[in-house]
Amino acid sequence: MGHSHGLRRGTRYAFSRNFKEHGSIRLSTYLKTYRVGDIVDVHVNGAVQKGMPHKVYNGKTGVVYNVTKSSVGVILYKIVRNRYLEKRINVRLEHVKHSRSREDFIRRVRENAEKKKQAKEQGIHLHLKRQPGQPREAHTVQGLSAETITPVPYDTHI
Repeated sequence: MGHSHGLRRGTRYAFSRNFKEHGSIRLSTYLKTYRVGDIVDVHVNGAVQKGMPHKVYNGKTGVVYNVTKSSVGVILYKIVRNRYLEKRINVRLEHVKHSRSREDFIRRVRENAEKKKQAKEQGIHLHLKRQPGQPREAHTVQGLSAETITPVPYDTHI
C-alpha cells in the first residue's frame, strides 16, 4: 500500500476543531486588533483553508512584523538541523491569537513599579529580584517515638 506525502499529512487531529467549537467562527476573532511587535500564537483553524500556515508552524509563537486587512505577517524561528532559521509567514487572522506568554511578566513589572513607588515614599531601599523556592526550615516533630518494623517471615506451608 502506498504512503501519502501530501502537504497536510498527519494533521488529522492538529487541524480539527475542538469539542463544542465547530460551526461558524466567532466575531471576536475578526475584531481583535494586531499591531507590529505583538506576540502571537499560530493556531490553525481547520475550517478556513485560505491563508493557512504549514503544519510545521502550528503551535509556534512569533512576533507580528506586518499587518494587512485580513492577515498578519509573523516572524517565527524554525529548527533546521543544528540552527534556528528566522521564517516570515503571512497568516490569516483566523489562524492567530494573542499570546499569553508575557502576561505574568507584565503583571510583575506593574506590581514592582507600585512597590518601588511606595518604598520611595517611605524612604526604604528595596530588592525586587525573584527568589527561587527555598527549602523549608528545620523542625522537630513533637509527641512521636520511633517505631521499628520488621517483615513477616515468608511461610511456604499451607
